[in-house]
Amino acid sequence: MLPGLLIGFVVLVVMLVALAVLVWWSRRQQASSLKNARATFQLRREWLEADFVSHAQASGKPRGLRWLNCDFDDSVAFARDRRTGRYRALVGVTISFEAIAGGGMEDVEAVSNLRAATVVFRLDGPEWRADGRALFNLNPAEAIEHYQNDLETVE
Repeated sequence: MLPGLLIGFVVLVVMLVALAVLVWWSRRQQASSLKNARATFQLRREWLEADFVSHAQASGKPRGLRWLNCDFDDSVAFARDRRTGRYRALVGVTISFEAIAGGGMEDVEAVSNLRAATVVFRLDGPEWRADGRALFNLNPAEAIEHYQNDLETVE
């Protein structure tokens, strides 16, 4: 009976050590992955911002308005999509619009008001992408909080 207990104890210790190594390795890989994602985003940021503006202007939204300017904040908040595990980069923006003639917004005084929003860039495989959607009236931290079922902050 004693050799059976000893073997069981050794197997348990080996399994615990293996689990600890697996957890350590996983955390190390995630940290490295985030570091690479940040570096890639910074290298491509200017292109991504221009891509976002192109997509947003082409979307026709908001209806009756033309995108005049989009000023991007310097800071970036990184998050992870809870479903896919892929990274997201959230950047605050200030957007200005003008009414399009005949678009029904010419008489609306608020058209010229600056609008705060957050742009979400997504890492798909090795490439960052922009889809032209802005989350209006939310800064990056508020956007992560608002979408907490979908996003989690990573730092």
